[in-house]
Amino acid sequence: MSDETTERLDNSTRWGLPPEAIADLGSRLRQFWQRFSGCFKTKTHNAAGHAWAYLQGLMLMKTGRNFANMDRRVSTPEGDGQGLQQFMSDSPWAAQSPIQHVQREISAPPALQHGGVILLDESSDEKAGAKSAGAGRQHNGRLGKIEMSQTGVFLAFYKDVVWTWVDGELFLPEHWFTPAMTDERQRVGVPAERQFATKIELGWRMLQRVQTNGLPFEAVACDDLYGRSGWLRHQMDAAGLLYMAEVPENTLVYLTRPEFGAPPPKAKPRGRKPTRPQALSADPPVPAHQVTQRTATPFHRFQVRNTERGELRDPFAMRRVWTIREDQVAEEWLVIRHEDGQRYTYALSNAPADTLHERLAWLKCVRHFAERAHQDAKSETGWDELQARKYRAWEHHLALTILATWFIAQTKLDWANTYARDARLSRQLELATLPALSVANVRELLQAVMPLPQLSPEQATRLVVKHLVNRSRSTRSRLQAQRRAPGHT
Repeated sequence: MSDETTERLDNSTRWGLPPEAIADLGSRLRQFWQRFSGCFKTKTHNAAGHAWAYLQGLMLMKTGRNFANMDRRVSTPEGDGQGLQQFMSDSPWAAQSPIQHVQREISAPPALQHGGVILLDESSDEKAGAKSAGAGRQHNGRLGKIEMSQTGVFLAFYKDVVWTWVDGELFLPEHWFTPAMTDERQRVGVPAERQFATKIELGWRMLQRVQTNGLPFEAVACDDLYGRSGWLRHQMDAAGLLYMAEVPENTLVYLTRPEFGAPPPKAKPRGRKPTRPQALSADPPVPAHQVTQRTATPFHRFQVRNTERGELRDPFAMRRVWTIREDQVAEEWLVIRHEDGQRYTYALSNAPADTLHERLAWLKCVRHFAERAHQDAKSETGWDELQARKYRAWEHHLALTILATWFIAQTKLDWANTYARDARLSRQLELATLPALSVANVRELLQAVMPLPQLSPEQATRLVVKHLVNRSRSTRSRLQAQRRAPGHT
């Protein structure tokens, strides 16, 4: 490739990144912030300044996003983080206020009003101890084992270049509601009205919220923790929500519609007359994995999308099946994917019978963007760096993380619609689809136009001395306490 060609490839304008748009990125973030600043007012205090500092810390810092570091790097070198900690852990501003504002903004662009998908999934963060709200020994999907973790259930919105969190709920394991945990619930500020709810119930609660708030989406995709729940699938279907729900391979399905009802009375009945409906058909249900072996289950390849690793073009099979959920017969699609020729995965969908198979294959694979949303929230906007232990701090951290992820998603969308890429790039690089901007790309540009101030030698020296003084005072306090303890000589 000649130097001339290389220069043309390096032209940012050809990639839809004109210098003026990049230079304006800091102003864009400030204008974005102004739209949300009213969400952080309480009856007695306007905490918008702390929220702005925290949002900048999430967006501009690369690591070490604790209260003290954020305060020092964003606000003042003399900051100790106590104001930020109080704002996050104790201030009574409602986390749902900025979250619902984000949902309203997603509803506005014409490009997002049709074809969006809601992704329901959970994500866990490892914890060193059990003192954080909701912490306990529970399954951590990222680690693949039972571990001391704090788990959230999240909704993400996906459409084209946009993927962003839009809601979340902290899961509190059942033991948190035992009498023995009363003091602990009060210590971390679990609301008195909060009752135990399963992850499935939390997910349904959020789906109802975003539907009520008018968030535009055409389908819900979820993994098999949620998909195996016939109750949840029934609730979504009754609410008019199209779903593509992953299910385990041993999920029972009927290949012919079963007769279903109360069993007929026996000639010589003994005991109570059975009243609960049940399948009366002679044909028994079969586990989903056995359906792959049936001759009436042909597989066909569908090109789902282009990825940076090539084309996603796996074999899929689709069959109409029947399941029993909430004591009712339900007709659903069983969608089977042969992933990379290695393993089969399964999903059930209430999509209409005439749905194109290409559409079903696409929906089967869309959960990939839930993982992208989780990964970006953690690796790029500091979700997993929260060190506060209180319930309210988790909710507040969620709200500001959602602001950060929506700002980046909205920037990607606006730039894609405003600054067209040079159509010749695809031919030049011999690619059908060029890569989209990543969350890391936008953050890198933002950090360049809004650099955090560097400490002067004098400021750094004062900071170190202050740290040494505080450590000395802490050591002195512990020594004094030891000397006052009974039995000390």
